[in-house]
Amino acid sequence: MSDAHDVPIRDESIRLGQFLKLANLIESGAEAKGVIADGLVSVNGDVDVRRGRQLQHGDVVTVQGGPSARVSKEEAL
Repeated sequence: MSDAHDVPIRDESIRLGQFLKLANLIESGAEAKGVIADGLVSVNGDVDVRRGRQLQHGDVVTVQGGPSARVSKEEAL
């Protein structure tokens, strides 16, 4: 999981389906629904099929066979 790139979010949490799109791990919301339902997405190494799962800072999301992204805190300017 060390090869995950950081993706900053504004709030304290974000839903899994939204994060997949934000992190460019998938191309559309419809694709997010499919890959999650098919069990192709893992959060912190565990498969998760809940599109509405709330991710927190530090969670690492991976799409099977693809890159990983880590939820990070957006830095204040």
